[in-house]
Amino acid sequence: MDADDGFDEQIHAPTRLRICGLLRPVDAAEFSALRSTLGLTEANLSKTLRSLTDIGYVRVTKASSATRGDQRRTTTVALTSQGRLAFDRHVAALRRIAGGLGG
Repeated sequence: MDADDGFDEQIHAPTRLRICGLLRPVDAAEFSALRSTLGLTEANLSKTLRSLTDIGYVRVTKASSATRGDQRRTTTVALTSQGRLAFDRHVAALRRIAGGLGG
């Protein structure tokens, strides 16, 4: 595979790949929903999201919730346009790899 084939080492790690896959079809998801779906601890999910945020693939937003009676804020996670493009290119690269297996 050459450097422009779309394969992205930053996305390929299993937890990062699952996060991007969950976020790709939606505008955004709540942190708590991601944590529950992925079965991760808050600390593990936070660390993984921070790494995706640092490379510009994910945006994390904290805001007051209109549906909550307390002062806690909700955390929303979304893929950036750069993250969507990188994920789409990575999936295409995986399909090219799998297509060459002749299964």
